[in-house]
Amino acid sequence: MEDNGRIGNNMRGMHRLAIYDMDKTITRRATWTPFLTHYATRRSWGAVSLLATLGPAALYLTKRIDRVRLKEMTQALVMGRRADLAPVEAAAESFGERIAVGGVYDQARARIAADRAAGYRVVLATASYDFYVRPIARALGIADVIATPSTVEGDRMIARIAGENCYADAKLRMIRAWMAREGIARDDAHVRFYSDHVSDAPTLAWADEPFAVNPHAKLRALAAERGWPVLDWP
Repeated sequence: MEDNGRIGNNMRGMHRLAIYDMDKTITRRATWTPFLTHYATRRSWGAVSLLATLGPAALYLTKRIDRVRLKEMTQALVMGRRADLAPVEAAAESFGERIAVGGVYDQARARIAADRAAGYRVVLATASYDFYVRPIARALGIADVIATPSTVEGDRMIARIAGENCYADAKLRMIRAWMAREGIARDDAHVRFYSDHVSDAPTLAWADEPFAVNPHAKLRALAAERGWPVLDWP
């Protein structure tokens, strides 16, 4: 995945960003339910709390609640409305290690390594909660994380998103805000973006190099329409 001379010359002095979605792009599966399961198995009431999440899931599938409310409700049911922070962080660390060891596409590791070798700063941008994304990112050697922010008050984690769910249009807003904080102007950046899901169409369209990774049907169709490269990783 080396840049040819023309692209390389045009990009001299620019910030190179390789931004990756996480769930089903880098990881083989979505991670929220597996994290809740991982957390629940460490608690005495685990099985009961996991069964209780079927209620919010049904409400979401019938469009009676949105993704934000689904996350907050399932978090409250499994982890509690005001969870002790130390056990949450311990569970997040062990979960991150587990995902990094057995839940990541080999091709994703290789692509990340190739982007780094080409001079790109690798960034993770995901709708998953920041508190368990960061251990996964660390295990993959990714320092820059843009994720759905969790709410922490003192030594408690509150079952409430602290801002926007990093999804669809909000993900692009959060990427732009991160770039502003880092002092990276869009005109001075060359951006690669990787995602498996059509909800990331706004960011894919905004990127200089969009990649549809193992896309589901809607994104595969959109990629064909827009001429975006498709990467199928077994």
